[in-house]
Amino acid sequence: MSTRTARDAVLKPVPSAAPRSVTILGSTGSVGRNTVDLIRRHPAAYRIEALTGSDNVALLAEQARLLKPKLAVVANPARYAELKEALAGTGTELAAGPEAVTEAAQRPAEWVMASIVGAAGLKPTLAAVRRGAVIGLANKETLVCAGALMMGEVKRHKATLLPVDSEHSAIFQVFETERREAVDRIILTASGGPFRTVSHEVMKNATPAQAVKHPNWSMGAKISIDSATMMNKGLEIIEAQHLFSMPENRIDVLVHPQSVIHSMVSYVDGSVLAQLGTPDMRTPIAVALAWPKRMGCPSERLDFAKVSTLTFEAPDEIRFPALRLARQALRTGGGAPVVLNAANEVAVQAFLDGRIAFLDIAAIVESCLDRVNAGAAADLEEVAVADQSSRAEARRQVESRSAAR
Repeated sequence: MSTRTARDAVLKPVPSAAPRSVTILGSTGSVGRNTVDLIRRHPAAYRIEALTGSDNVALLAEQARLLKPKLAVVANPARYAELKEALAGTGTELAAGPEAVTEAAQRPAEWVMASIVGAAGLKPTLAAVRRGAVIGLANKETLVCAGALMMGEVKRHKATLLPVDSEHSAIFQVFETERREAVDRIILTASGGPFRTVSHEVMKNATPAQAVKHPNWSMGAKISIDSATMMNKGLEIIEAQHLFSMPENRIDVLVHPQSVIHSMVSYVDGSVLAQLGTPDMRTPIAVALAWPKRMGCPSERLDFAKVSTLTFEAPDEIRFPALRLARQALRTGGGAPVVLNAANEVAVQAFLDGRIAFLDIAAIVESCLDRVNAGAAADLEEVAVADQSSRAEARRQVESRSAAR
């Protein structure tokens, strides 16, 4: 991969000749909050062009008062009046609505954190790409839904993609770009989530509270459920293919419950290079935020004497069919990954709302992959059509399963 695709303490400042201008798309989410935490620890190194959030106006306003962005945007237009009241007198420009989020991405920030959850992040991320920005990519759905389009635009506009998912950041750090032919395979590690060792019967009756309780990472609800189903790892397989130009059959998944090794690259000479660290999202964010340099990060340091044992196991694709479904969508190509992602988003939300059972999530995704003809999904319009068709079918199935409970 080339660079184009590419505890409270006093920390050493980021070495920079001038403050780096930053926009955070999705600043109120888990990744966005961690990005804000890093920036506030290095106030002289960054200036904020724009912050965007979805519904959490109180937090967005708090972040705006702290970081003093030129622009603050709430994606839900119904919350604009609340944001306006909260930031009255600050001098921050305010806006609302999905189009305003895209406009925020188009503003002249050198570095953009793309951390809007789900397919909603696709259009603003693409807008940042098309003006040649450096982008910290934390929205895996962007590449899942429009990977070929996105990577083509990155090349065309000389933008830079820096992966922020811990797994892809790990690969990025040990992938020898100039000797790509020497890479044998990529190995994505997975914690296995909260249900790694439980029976099918336990999973069948799992509650949202149980499913979001990740054993190692602190994440938002949607990605926590994706971890519990292992759909997150399926999405990461698709993302890795686009980021690193690696065919699907050379991307492996290995369950590693301790979450110390964040992913590995295997080379043709038998060498395996791994990136290790404690499970703290601030580390991969810091890698992207300070790139091509390094910055101080308050994450707990890895103590090998305390780690003592690292274990590994093959994923169970019977209990976790999402991995198989993701590979199926990737092999099918065209709009199949759009179907996978859209159906999963609808099903995950329905589970969080208590309308369907945990095991219904993968079942709905599989049924949508069988039923929805998504076409080529070669541009944003076709992606949007495939996304809408898939969501409509997924909602029908949610209604059916909900009524049958």
